[in-house]
Amino acid sequence: MSSLPRSTPEAQGLSTAALDSFVAALDASEQEIQTLTLVRHGHVVLAEEWAPYRLADRHMLFSVSKSFTSMAIGLLVAAGQVSLDDQVISFFGPDELPETISDNLAAMKVRHLLTMTTGHSQDTVERLSRDRRMVGIFLGLDVEVEPGTLFVYNSGATYMLSAILQKVTGETLLDYLRPRLFEPLGATEAIWDVSREGITTGGWGLSLTTDSLAKFGQLMLQRGEWEGKQLIPADWVDAATSKQVPNDNETNPDWQCGYGLQYWRARHGAYRADGAFGQYVVMFPDQDATLAITSASPDMQATLDLVWAHLLPAFEGGKGDGTPRPQRLEILPPKGAVPTGNGRTYTFEPNHSMLAAVRLDDDGTGTFTFSHAAGLWGNPSEASQEVVCAPGDWRELTDKLTDPPSRMVTSAHADGDAFVATFRYLESPFAVTMTCRVDGDTMTIDGRNNVGFGPAEFTLRSVT
Repeated sequence: MSSLPRSTPEAQGLSTAALDSFVAALDASEQEIQTLTLVRHGHVVLAEEWAPYRLADRHMLFSVSKSFTSMAIGLLVAAGQVSLDDQVISFFGPDELPETISDNLAAMKVRHLLTMTTGHSQDTVERLSRDRRMVGIFLGLDVEVEPGTLFVYNSGATYMLSAILQKVTGETLLDYLRPRLFEPLGATEAIWDVSREGITTGGWGLSLTTDSLAKFGQLMLQRGEWEGKQLIPADWVDAATSKQVPNDNETNPDWQCGYGLQYWRARHGAYRADGAFGQYVVMFPDQDATLAITSASPDMQATLDLVWAHLLPAFEGGKGDGTPRPQRLEILPPKGAVPTGNGRTYTFEPNHSMLAAVRLDDDGTGTFTFSHAAGLWGNPSEASQEVVCAPGDWRELTDKLTDPPSRMVTSAHADGDAFVATFRYLESPFAVTMTCRVDGDTMTIDGRNNVGFGPAEFTLRSVT
C-alpha cells in the first residue's frame, strides 16, 4: 500500500516547538479537532488524533468529495469523452429533460457545473436530495440567470457531474476512480454514498482516512503525479486549483479568494478542498506542504485563522509561542453523578433519531434501542440495535445500523434527576446528547446535536 514517509519536523525545515504550539492552539479552541496530518516536502511531520478518534478510521468528508469528483471529470476531458463546453442537457434523454428547455438551461455547460456558475440563485441540493429523480428535478428547476455570470455554491451541480460521468462511462464515480486514483494512492478504504437513483452523490458522501486525505493533498502539490505515474493530467490540476471565477459574494475572507474547478482558493497563496463542520485539505504550494484535518467545527473560518496564525510562521522558521502541547489529546466524556432509573421501557413514535425505545436501570445504565423502522423516511429494514450508555470512560461499540458498520462510543451521567446520554459517531463529526426525564408514564428527551444541517435541538416524548 502506498504511504507517505515519516520525518522529524526539523529535517523538513520546521520546529517541533512551533508544531507543538499549533497543536496546543487547536486543542484549546472551540473547534473540536478530531484528527490532523501535516505533510512537508512529501514527508509526514505531524500526525495527531484526539481520542477516541483515530487517524486510521474512515471519516465523512462532506464537500471535500467535490474535489475528487473534479479529478474524475479531468480524466474524462483528457480522454476526449467530455468537453468543458458540452451542454449539460446533451447527456440526458427525454425522460429526464423538461418539456420546455429554457435558453438558460440550454446554455448551461459542463464548465458551469465545475465552477458553480450554473445560473441558479441558490444551492439546488435541498430540492434534490430526498427525491428519487434527482437528475430530472435538477434539470427541471428554473435557471434564473445566465450561466457563467454568478457564483452560487451548488452541491447539486456536482451531483450532475457524477451523473454525466455515469452516463458517459457506464460506471459509478466511485468505481471509475478506484483503479485510477484510490488504489494507486492506497486509499482502498474509500466508500461513497449512492443516491436512490443509483448515482454516486459526487458533491458529498465520500469517506476516507486522514492519511488518504493527506496523500490526496500531496498528489495535488505534485500536479497529479504519484510514484512516477501521472494519475491526473498536470494541466487539469493547475486549472482546478486556480481561480476560475470570482466569489466576492461569499462572506468569510477565505471564501472570497476565487473558486476553481471544485476547489476553493484561500489567502496566502493556498488552495483547499473543504467540507461541512471542518473537514479540510489545505495545500500550500509556496511552502510545499499540505494539511488534512477532520473535526466538528462550529466555525470553519476560525480553524483557518489558527492555521494562518501558527503554521505560516512555522514555515518561515518560527519557534512557536512557547505553549506546550497537552500530554494527551482527547475528548473526554461528560462527567457527573451516577444516574438512576426505574427499569421501565419507554417507546417512541418514528423520529429523525431512529430511537424506538429507552430503558433506564437503577445501576446507572441506559439501554437505547435504535431501529431503521423507527426513522421517518420509511426505510423498510427492520434492523435494530440496543446501545448501552453507562457512567465512566467512553464505552466503545460498533454501530451496526450504518453501512458499513462503524465505530461509536457512549457515556452517561446524571444532571439532577435527568439521565444524560452521549453518543459519538466516530467516523463522522456527529455527536448527540439526550437528556432523559421521566414524569409518571412519560419520558421526555431533550436532544442536542453538536453540529448538523437541521435544528441543533429536538424534543422526543414517549407514547403511552
